[in-house]
Amino acid sequence: MKGHVLTAALLVTVLGLCGCAPTGDQPQDSTQPTVTTTPSPTPEPTPLTPLEQAAEQVAQMTPAEQAAMVVMGAAPGTDAAALADYVSAGPNGVILMGDNVPATPAELRSIADAIHSASSNALIAIDQEGGDVRRMPWDELPSSYDLKGAEPAQAQEAFVARAQLLVAAGVDINFGIVADVPRSDDSFIYGRSYGTDPQVVADRVAAIVAGEHGQVASTLKHFPGHGAAEGDSHSAIPTSDLSLSDWRAFDAIPFEAGIDAGAELVMMGHLRFPAVSAEPASLSPEWYTILRDDLGFEGVAVTDDLGMLSSSGEAAYADPVANSVAAIAAGADLVLMIAGSTPETAGQIVDALAQRASTDPVFADRLAEAAARVLALSV
Repeated sequence: MKGHVLTAALLVTVLGLCGCAPTGDQPQDSTQPTVTTTPSPTPEPTPLTPLEQAAEQVAQMTPAEQAAMVVMGAAPGTDAAALADYVSAGPNGVILMGDNVPATPAELRSIADAIHSASSNALIAIDQEGGDVRRMPWDELPSSYDLKGAEPAQAQEAFVARAQLLVAAGVDINFGIVADVPRSDDSFIYGRSYGTDPQVVADRVAAIVAGEHGQVASTLKHFPGHGAAEGDSHSAIPTSDLSLSDWRAFDAIPFEAGIDAGAELVMMGHLRFPAVSAEPASLSPEWYTILRDDLGFEGVAVTDDLGMLSSSGEAAYADPVANSVAAIAAGADLVLMIAGSTPETAGQIVDALAQRASTDPVFADRLAEAAARVLALSV
């Protein structure tokens, strides 16, 4: 019996030494660190890009308001109030031609201020290449005639100064960079070009874009290239038999350089390349696809003056309003109407685009996309 008692006592002692888990009434070890959890900070939302901001605004617009965003017209004279009324009543874009430019920079700035006051989305463009093609006569800076044999840095300097003149005048867009590569000095476009070698032209085009950057929006013209399609597109549709692969190896080079340098706009020429499309490039879905997918352009594709296309003598393109609808459907973001137009023409184009969008969902999406790209220029 004594042996059993001793065994039980020994067992109790051993259990005590093993240290059973403490009960809730026992104090915790004060040497253990206290762990505190800090809440993770709420991540900042990713800022919207200008195009995303513009798309949100465009989504709240009516078809008519979207249509007004993608039309750029011309109205005569230097009456600031009349030009402001033109923008208020129809297109948000206006191109200043020679008869819109008064005698002094200060007077031109007053006109531009009136136009911008008429619409928060108003865009003012001008053809200011320098030399033969200039609307502001006080621009005596080097032009293509002077810059053909010059270093790219000199071209950049010239367009830094030219862009400063445009900013002082209140201009938003310069339709001013000729990226065409003429085949010889007999070419229609030679006097306005930067040479006959595509890489030489490309170097100067990229430098000019850099010169304008941050001041005015740059425009490359005349895509796919007036150097390949000889003839005056003001009164005909110049045609080239160039293959797409040959175009890519030659005429595309300056446009690609300008796009890579950050050009905001590319102007689509009324130029026909049957190996690619039966339509002139300004109305050709194929060429807009090449511009986007092959050259990687994400900016605004603007047509050359659709009045020129109406003057080509081809009956299929006699109606500028129909041309405008076809251009937007093909892939243009901004349609330009000057030659043969009246102050009412742009409003007619706006109405036609809005009407088409109200009955055609695919076109409505295309119009909204175009309007967002144009609006992003001013966001």
